[in-house]
Amino acid sequence: MKTSKLLRVALAAWVSLGGWMMSAHAQAKDGTLRMIVTDLEGLEQIQREFGPFRDLFAEKLGMSVEFYPVPNRTAGVEAVRSKKADIILTGPSEYVVFREMTKARPVAGFSRPDYFCSIVTLADSGINSVEDLKGKKVAIGGVGSTSKHLAPCQILADGGLDPLKDVKIVHTSIDLGWEALKRGDVAAWGMTNDKVLKMRGKDKDLPPGAFKVIARGPDLPNDVLLVAGHVPSDIDAKIREVLVENSDALVQAVLQGEDNKKYKGMRFLTGVKDSDYNYVRSMYKTIGQKKFSKFPGE
Repeated sequence: MKTSKLLRVALAAWVSLGGWMMSAHAQAKDGTLRMIVTDLEGLEQIQREFGPFRDLFAEKLGMSVEFYPVPNRTAGVEAVRSKKADIILTGPSEYVVFREMTKARPVAGFSRPDYFCSIVTLADSGINSVEDLKGKKVAIGGVGSTSKHLAPCQILADGGLDPLKDVKIVHTSIDLGWEALKRGDVAAWGMTNDKVLKMRGKDKDLPPGAFKVIARGPDLPNDVLLVAGHVPSDIDAKIREVLVENSDALVQAVLQGEDNKKYKGMRFLTGVKDSDYNYVRSMYKTIGQKKFSKFPGE
């Protein structure tokens, strides 16, 4: 009888002290949520960019949160599948693979104002539309990037060209692509709006009027915070609550990172849903990848 009574008391205490947290702890080793940030390499860089956010987020959540660095995106998927990682901050391109391969749930978007891609040419090139690029070279960013690879290819497709057949795609860095455009080695350069403004603003050889945008894509889906499928779903609402109730402070914590300046003016979008990323799925098909089971280039 005494044992039975003690069990009932223990059960009541479990509920009153927050069953959601203990349930989440049961799926996270040592009562800790392990967090992947897919576009950063190495623990030092992750700490530098997202350390302040992680610390405040963990405090408000009432749980320990540790970074789980991975060498690449594929390794991140495997870490989630093996239940070594519990939450993931990733980009739109990566989201569709994490969703397909791990059933991770979108919890909140990290909005990026003016997050869209532009196709830029020289103003005196005689190129005025996407159709004018047929048979020509177009410089874009690294393979697999949402905004620097998939988005410019989709803009070409939306403009009536097959990026796999009608143009010669040249993958290169931001700086090299810009210089190639200035030299005339490529007819156009596809890049995110913020990078276009940055390169144009600091160029010492040509004035801003020497360049023109012949096409731009829609605002892209946002970076997204995911919760792994093995983590109890009741933690989703708690995370959303923490992000909403502490929005200003958490945004300021995000902006402490130098690379994270891209989030300036952001807000947390807690209404994010899977269908928001169907445009990215279209991009995968445009580059010839019909399934979402692997990352382009990996």
